[in-house]
Amino acid sequence: MKKVPKKTLEDLEFPRVIALLAERCVTGPGRENAEKAHPFLRVGSLRESLGRTQEYLASFQSENRIPNHGFESVDSDLHLLRLENSLLPVEAFRRFSALSNLIQTHQRFFKKFSEYFPFLQAWVQKATFKKEIPEAVDGVIDRHGEIKDTASPRLAEIRKQVRTLHGKINQSFNAALSRYLQAEFLDEIRESVVENRRVLAVKAMYRRKVKGNVMGTSKTGSIVYIEPDAVLAHSRELQLLHLEEREELERILRSLASEIRPFIPDLEVYQHLMAEIDLTAAKASLARDIGGVLPEINEDRRLFLRDAYHPLLLLNNNKRGEKTWPQTLELHQENRIVVISGPNAGGKSITLKTIGLLQLMLQSGMLIPVHEGSSCCLFEQVLTDIGDNQSIENHLSTYSYRLKNMNRFLRKCSEETLLLIDEFGTGSDPELGGALAETFLESFYECGAFGVITTHYANLKALADELPHTSNANMLFNSKTLEPIFQLEMGQPGSSFTFEVAQKNGIPYSLINRARKKVAGEKLRFDKTIARLQKERSKMARTEDRLQEEESKAREEARKLEQLNVRLQDKLSSYQELYDYHQRMIHLGTKVDKAAEAYFLNGKKRPLISELLRIVETENSKRKKKGAEDRKLEKSRKEKARKDVIQEVRKIRTKKAQENKKQAMEAAQKPKPVLRVGDRVRLADGKSVGSIDSIEKNKAIVNYGQFTTNVSLDQLELVEANRK
Repeated sequence: MKKVPKKTLEDLEFPRVIALLAERCVTGPGRENAEKAHPFLRVGSLRESLGRTQEYLASFQSENRIPNHGFESVDSDLHLLRLENSLLPVEAFRRFSALSNLIQTHQRFFKKFSEYFPFLQAWVQKATFKKEIPEAVDGVIDRHGEIKDTASPRLAEIRKQVRTLHGKINQSFNAALSRYLQAEFLDEIRESVVENRRVLAVKAMYRRKVKGNVMGTSKTGSIVYIEPDAVLAHSRELQLLHLEEREELERILRSLASEIRPFIPDLEVYQHLMAEIDLTAAKASLARDIGGVLPEINEDRRLFLRDAYHPLLLLNNNKRGEKTWPQTLELHQENRIVVISGPNAGGKSITLKTIGLLQLMLQSGMLIPVHEGSSCCLFEQVLTDIGDNQSIENHLSTYSYRLKNMNRFLRKCSEETLLLIDEFGTGSDPELGGALAETFLESFYECGAFGVITTHYANLKALADELPHTSNANMLFNSKTLEPIFQLEMGQPGSSFTFEVAQKNGIPYSLINRARKKVAGEKLRFDKTIARLQKERSKMARTEDRLQEEESKAREEARKLEQLNVRLQDKLSSYQELYDYHQRMIHLGTKVDKAAEAYFLNGKKRPLISELLRIVETENSKRKKKGAEDRKLEKSRKEKARKDVIQEVRKIRTKKAQENKKQAMEAAQKPKPVLRVGDRVRLADGKSVGSIDSIEKNKAIVNYGQFTTNVSLDQLELVEANRK
């Protein structure tokens, strides 16, 4: 897509969406990327960005949660690192190490679950993890952010001397503390710390009796803080060691910077990749809040938005617990321009903004709140003319601004353009402005552009019906309650309901009637005809919804019946196999029974054993002959028999259903007999016959001989009337 004009972005409220993205980013570079977000110039990059966002959104519902991607920006650290012999703070190196480890963590995770996250894996694999960075940092800095003693031999030696001196200082101080405490020269607190040094809390009257360096006094002057002489020499030596330690630390950090400096390009790539991951996570979070999905991206020049919501309006209404109305619209080569008409406050402008904003969001790599069955194409440019646009600074009226816009549109318009124009042609004399708007519309049509235009002008509605690849649409309006329905209806223009809306807003009927008389009769008739057609279309839409609901129920019943058929087929197959097995066992049993009977009569074992062996050998020879081909043929025969049975069952059911329907019709046509006590009856779907013992409140007690039952009279059929 070409660079989108700033005015178009503002008209469609795209900066507000960008602000929502930036709020959801957790890193500084991620927020910067969000604030710079714009439609992609390459289709390949767009598809990759959409794929990453869709995968990240799916991870919210998956057990494979993506690792945390938070990190601190290293831009200023890298700027300082580029300077030769620069001294970076310890935290800068820790940020380098954390960023490197973060890349490694994500590369390992996405490689492990590459089947679920192919786009995200391809993205993080653009970097090459350099283990030298965290190894170099970890070799110098510990997990608490302190430089390790092992960072250099000199540092280890200095710190060893510092620890030794600290021991000597404490030993000397404790000796002085004990001595002066026994002499009762010290205050109750005995000691304190001044300038990070241990000092004795000496009573002011004994200050001259304690040798040492005075470090200060208390607020009242009753206590003098003195560092003993025995400690002074060690303290001076300690200060020198601290200076040496600081110099060695600076040398170590400069050396570490020199070691990390060759990896500056890698660190820049790491930050770029992780900032994009942060932005992708923000896009996925926004998609979750607005119900965003990835529609089909087609190359057939077709824009089909089904159940499309304005994302900002949806979020706002969800907070307030109010309903948001979706819109459905389709543009394609045979229907490139749609002219929407209807009353004010009916939702025309929102529909226009919804189409434009969703297109910009999609081409910026964001998922959009539409039905999954939607399909979108890509446009090189989106041009809008929405709002008043009056400019006091440039001394431009609304109409002058619109004319300048139309001139710009005419120059830039092409087949790859999506035009969104609100209140087309307004701002001038209705007849003259309408004629000029009609000419503009014809020019846009000839350019092959796609567009959605809102208007109240009748000549534009008529032109939309005349041009072959242009159509009318209207925002539905309830003429009885005078309330908008916020539903876009394709196919015909809508009435502006000018007088009805005026009446609803309290304008006296006498003034409205006077206004009606001033309007030409044909105009009124035309507007009434549109309003009538709109009402009829609403009725047809309701009828269509009802028919679709009934069709859905019928499909569900057919599905249940098919499932029942499958279960029946399985049972029939099992019964057939069981029957065949039992028949074979009966046949074998008969043979064995005959042999047993012969043995019973003659008592000879040899013929019995011979007969039994013959039976067994006969059965085994049958088993051997029945090879793989025979079994396949047997299976084929069984399958055919099963299908025949199923077909026969379906025929029987169809016939039974027809008979039941016929019987129901006949039963509905003939008068229902009056049932009395003693009549012989049966249930409508049963065969058992009983007699009525008693009738009470449309219920009958039917005696079947061995038991009685309470049945509604409507469920009974008369078999034989009582003749008594």
